[in-house]
Amino acid sequence: MSNIGSYDNRLHDFSWKIAEQELGYRPGDTINIGWYCSDRICQLGKADKIALIWEGHDENSTRTYSFNDIRILSNTIGAFLRNLGIHDGDRVCLFMDKIPELYIGLLGILKIGAVVQPLFSAFGDESLFIRLENAGTKAILTTRQHAPKIQKILATLPDLQYIILVDDDGTKALKAKEIAFSLDRALPVEHLDVFPTKAESPSLLHYTSGTTGQPKGVKHVHYSLISQYLTAKWALDLQEDDLYWCTADPGWVTGTSYGIIGPWSLGITQCVKDSGFSAETWYRFIEKHKISMWYSAPTAIRSLMKAGDNLVKRFDLSSLRHLASVGEPLNAEAVVWSEKVIGKPFHDTYWQTETGSIMISNFPGMKIKPGSMGKVFPGLTAALLDPDTFEIITEVNKPGLIAFQFDWPARLRTYWKNEETFQKKFRNGWYLTGDRSTIDQDGYFWFIGRDDDVINTVGHLVSPFEVESALLEHKAVAESAVVAKPDEVNMEVVKAFITLKPGFVASDELELEIMNFIRKKLSPLAMPQEIEYVDTLPKTRSGKIMRRLLHAKEWGEDTGDLSTLEND
Repeated sequence: MSNIGSYDNRLHDFSWKIAEQELGYRPGDTINIGWYCSDRICQLGKADKIALIWEGHDENSTRTYSFNDIRILSNTIGAFLRNLGIHDGDRVCLFMDKIPELYIGLLGILKIGAVVQPLFSAFGDESLFIRLENAGTKAILTTRQHAPKIQKILATLPDLQYIILVDDDGTKALKAKEIAFSLDRALPVEHLDVFPTKAESPSLLHYTSGTTGQPKGVKHVHYSLISQYLTAKWALDLQEDDLYWCTADPGWVTGTSYGIIGPWSLGITQCVKDSGFSAETWYRFIEKHKISMWYSAPTAIRSLMKAGDNLVKRFDLSSLRHLASVGEPLNAEAVVWSEKVIGKPFHDTYWQTETGSIMISNFPGMKIKPGSMGKVFPGLTAALLDPDTFEIITEVNKPGLIAFQFDWPARLRTYWKNEETFQKKFRNGWYLTGDRSTIDQDGYFWFIGRDDDVINTVGHLVSPFEVESALLEHKAVAESAVVAKPDEVNMEVVKAFITLKPGFVASDELELEIMNFIRKKLSPLAMPQEIEYVDTLPKTRSGKIMRRLLHAKEWGEDTGDLSTLEND
């Protein structure tokens, strides 16, 4: 029996008070995510229950932590930061691989009222600088492997006071602003006075990309727990005895909302594998730990499909009870494939960094239409809006902009230092997601695509503007335009059109050099998978590069009437 029971019944009797009552929260009370995900679970009698099973690159490097371990260790990190002078409201960045300190550190930062800024560990120095500078980050928890990136930009970050190395063994000299810290050697802190954060106290600052301008800091608050708790229970169907694996990195919102907060607020055991993708390694991980609930991404699922059906048969995956997908559209073939070879279909879920929690989903027990996003979560009001008039579309199967009434607990409160852009996300009282969809006669949503130029690669958004800006810093690049290119596994990848400065000649060697330049400066995800050298870039008469024309070329689409664009 699924947690949500009857979807139709939930639509009629829904209230967010269901989550508040189950969590023991009353409006006006203190609500601290760090405390709810550790101390509260221990008070419920689950102190000895396993909270985290962690496995590194070496399959023999498994470590386990009980909820009491998580409670004490997050207290220890919180106390360490507080003793350094980190206060409520200060931004503290987590910049490391998927090691236990990342998961435990998030709770510790929240417990003292500071704001967590999780960043993807593969970010290069330029991507790192943009986000740290914008947030005014005061401290960053990282490892020796990633510290050099921070040292490279340290002189340009006056607000950054502490670089805390969580894996320092004391054998190497510390550089500017570096402090050694080890959870294994630190004196355990049994009791920590948790800062009394309220519903609207800031909790996390996640950065997301846009088509123009720099990445935007999405500000979330502690009350987001209400949405994350209930959606993890109803949409992901997390149950008491589950062994749960969310493959997302906490540098992205899925890895925090459903890789830390959702499962731990429910007292669920979760498993983490800190290694790159390998079909064989993933199957072995599921078999070894008897994973019962698996939350992954369509890119990974398509990669598993590519590895072949015979590989699946070598492993015992009978422990799997429920499968879900997130990050990008889940193609129908992937749903059919998983049901055929694993015996369970993947349930697509739709949401964004800005929404903070699942908004549309194929709920457990509900009929799945392969290729559909599913239906809206109970308590939410969703609609499709006409892209020109922003009026509600009532016709079945007519494309429109996905929009929500702005009234759920996990919604973003603003963009950090960018209220103007935040306000542009609304029309006629509706929050615009920037995505297009249709709705069929049964209320199922069917994703069409982005309404802007943002590139969704491997389930993560890449800003064309950010890549173009970085490309212009290469000595050979005169002009650049970046668009999405279709890809069989990743759905979309980055492609760059480049004009060269005088004296430079197009070559495979230069292409590789430029690719690696972006990889180091921004991230592997932002690195162009293809570079096309051109003599000129298509522009409007006002000089604006026509990305839309380049995009149409890549996707085999009709470019339409160009006269309006040319006279823009």
